[in-house]
Amino acid sequence: MTTNELFDMRAAPMRIGKVRLHVRDLDAVASFYKSVLGLSQLGSTGGRITLGNDKSPLLELVGEPALAPHDRRQAGLFHTAFLMPSRADLARWLSHAVATRVPLQGASDHIVSEAIYLADPEGNGIEIYADRPVADWHGPAGEIRMATDPLDAQSLLKAADGTKWAGFPREGMIGHVHLQVGDTAEADRFYHDVLGLDIATRYPGASFYGSGGYHHQLAGNVWNSRRATKRPEGTGGLGAVEMIVRDAANVAQIAARAERAGIEVSNINGNMTLHDPWGTRITITN
Repeated sequence: MTTNELFDMRAAPMRIGKVRLHVRDLDAVASFYKSVLGLSQLGSTGGRITLGNDKSPLLELVGEPALAPHDRRQAGLFHTAFLMPSRADLARWLSHAVATRVPLQGASDHIVSEAIYLADPEGNGIEIYADRPVADWHGPAGEIRMATDPLDAQSLLKAADGTKWAGFPREGMIGHVHLQVGDTAEADRFYHDVLGLDIATRYPGASFYGSGGYHHQLAGNVWNSRRATKRPEGTGGLGAVEMIVRDAANVAQIAARAERAGIEVSNINGNMTLHDPWGTRITITN
């Protein structure tokens, strides 16, 4: 691997497909993702709006006005992380966000990536990020190193080189989904032992789960939600996470491990579906 080579997410054994959010004000939330992130509306039917780029759907919004607001102490979504194809793409988006006065919640240098944080109108967390070359991720023993350091925003903005934001890039995707869980050891048993993801690294109170050597396609933390129980029905927020599995044999292996762990597996629209210990729906597609 060359020193400037980025991780090829589409070659990973498992990656995120699309994320489903249940929202109270469908039009307002959809307008936010279109205007702020530059997503395109790919379809609308029966109180659902699908957003993405011209290559694939990324976000499904389900409108339910009677939903209770999501409590940040509950299990569920910490953030949906939208991966930009390059640092220049992230710089263009940041310039757009600054120019349009998008409220930002933070910005960090994670060694593996540079990231900017915000939330949609109903409090669903969002990360916009770009990866650094894979060669920059590892320590002396080959371990993946992650940190939360201040972002050099001025250096990042220079990467745009005078070019303008023109909407969510065609090669952009959801790179990872970070979850709130009640217990990291229990999360490890589901996401590592059952789904088969590697534990790429750990922070205090968080586990990061990767596939194919990636720093994480999923993560779970207890920073706001320690000892949280199953999320109540009728609550806004995360509805489902789609995991795309390259090898059909791995789908069967996940099903077998779930059965041994006593986890119910169902078939919905031809795709295997199971729930983590806090009720988050994980749909496995091939």
